[in-house]
Amino acid sequence: MSEAPPPHALLRPKIAIPFILTALIWGSTWFVITTQIAEVPVLWSVTWRFAMATPAMFALTLALRHSLAMPGRVHLLALAMGLFQFCGNYNFVYWSEHHLTSGIVALLIGMMLVPNAILGRFLLGEPITHRFMWGSAVALGGIGLLLLNEAQVAPLGGNVLLGAGLALVAMMAASIANVIQAGPTGKSVPLTALLAWSMLYGTLIDAALAWSIEGSPVFPRTQAYWFGTAWLAIVGSVVTFPIYYGLVRTLGAGRAAYNGVLVVVIAMIISTLLEGYRWTALSGAGAVLAMIGLVIALRARQVAKGA
Repeated sequence: MSEAPPPHALLRPKIAIPFILTALIWGSTWFVITTQIAEVPVLWSVTWRFAMATPAMFALTLALRHSLAMPGRVHLLALAMGLFQFCGNYNFVYWSEHHLTSGIVALLIGMMLVPNAILGRFLLGEPITHRFMWGSAVALGGIGLLLLNEAQVAPLGGNVLLGAGLALVAMMAASIANVIQAGPTGKSVPLTALLAWSMLYGTLIDAALAWSIEGSPVFPRTQAYWFGTAWLAIVGSVVTFPIYYGLVRTLGAGRAAYNGVLVVVIAMIISTLLEGYRWTALSGAGAVLAMIGLVIALRARQVAKGA
């Protein structure tokens, strides 16, 4: 009698549990970000977030008894990750949410699977299939319908095209960080140590940009702001990034982006309940197409990887 086939990778508890936990946390962070962008300039809000997260990540690294020592080439990688992930990605996400509801921004960032797959193909040798390309095209069509709906009934009344452009820049920055950390240089050191140094470099870049562009530091006075910052910094960053990057290393950059589908669903639900997102026939069709496309594209990636 032949052995039963192994369970699908995403159904294995050691993958499913961190996968779902990350999605639930990140699904909530998109709305929390909206509480951070009115009171304080974006550059300072991102600075405070990672100024709080960085010591916690160093503490986690030491608690796990991982060495913080890294060779020079890994520090260069950490500097690049700080620039793309903890500066570029987050600042552009925050700016985007001035113009688009958090659920729509989450959906746009969810399309990170496309640049993840392209960069993964050239940098990590991961395959791209025709099915993946068709699924991506369907998802992009759905996002187009959602953005058209935003232009007609956007509750924030912002510049939809500008918001979408900012979100796309954020997506590209995050994708670059996702893929470069999964290479041999990133894997040569403990993940938490790499993230700690990356956050430190990112925070320094954020602070330098904030001071040069926005002027002296802006300290908010409301408890709600700091509670939100703590959630984003500790839970949304220190807890989730080691888990998510671990998934990237286990599943590959393209398949790990499957997490974005569940994140988007959670973010859209929260946006509907708390942010006044208004569903129409157009937005409903767009959301369905986007989700179907994401699943098709990511399913194609997992088949190609032989999961």
